[in-house]
Amino acid sequence: MAALSASELRKTYTGNEVVAGLSFGVETGTCFGLLGPNGAGKTTTLRLCLGLTGPDSGTITLNGHVIPDDAQAARARIGVVPQFDNLDPDFTCAENLLVFGRYFGFKDADIRAKIPQLLEFAGLSSKADARISTLSGGMKRRLTLARAMVNDPDIIFLDEPTTGLDPQARHLIWDRLKQLKSAGKTLILTTHFMDEAERLCDTLIVIDHGRKIAEGSPRQLIAEQIEPQVVEVFDESHGQLEIFVKTEKHLAERVETSGETAFFYCRDPRELLARLAEADGLRYVHRASNLEDVFIKLTGRELRD
Repeated sequence: MAALSASELRKTYTGNEVVAGLSFGVETGTCFGLLGPNGAGKTTTLRLCLGLTGPDSGTITLNGHVIPDDAQAARARIGVVPQFDNLDPDFTCAENLLVFGRYFGFKDADIRAKIPQLLEFAGLSSKADARISTLSGGMKRRLTLARAMVNDPDIIFLDEPTTGLDPQARHLIWDRLKQLKSAGKTLILTTHFMDEAERLCDTLIVIDHGRKIAEGSPRQLIAEQIEPQVVEVFDESHGQLEIFVKTEKHLAERVETSGETAFFYCRDPRELLARLAEADGLRYVHRASNLEDVFIKLTGRELRD
């Protein structure tokens, strides 16, 4: 049985169809990514799947429950890490976990017995009595993740779990999420960090304007959607890049420019690299293509508000 399945979901707000016939499935014990630019319909899709918003049409099954009809029963075995921390500033770390556990009907004694393990999981064993105002952003994020584990959920929804964190905190969160997946939990992740999705997700979908535009594993999408090599060329002497692109674009399968940078997408970049080695006023980086390249190709480079 799939942990989550959605079929032909549609949702319209004020005449704007924000989810437009979306279908996908999430296998139990995997990490599933829901990617898309701002305004693509990710948040609405999550709300539909959690039963917080009813679809105009389509069907959803979450952990064996039909949504939204059985949403309350489904959420008893679901954990949610929201995009913005909503910890209670009037309580300590331990008290936040205790109060949250009460929402699931657990006895205080049972919750208190879990708290040391949850704090250890979050790397916060020494912070049980600390007020929320004294925690760093990374600590708050880890506590929010620990709070989502109070009810020992089967499925955990993570809405941009590492936004605003420094690299050390991000890596610690990634390590904890990998532990959860190894323990058989199902993770449903939204993120704007493509390296995060590439590291964590077994499968993912990319959506835009409420529609699915790509689906597969990160490695599969990179192989199918993008050339294998990328050479990023930076203009250090104004005007040289434009000339170089015009004269050498034939050395790549595809070239995109963004400001003072050109992206040469290649299958064999050797001749291009030889030309760059002789060029003045240009700096370059040669790398393998990645999920961010796929995302940009599918959704464009323009800013989304």
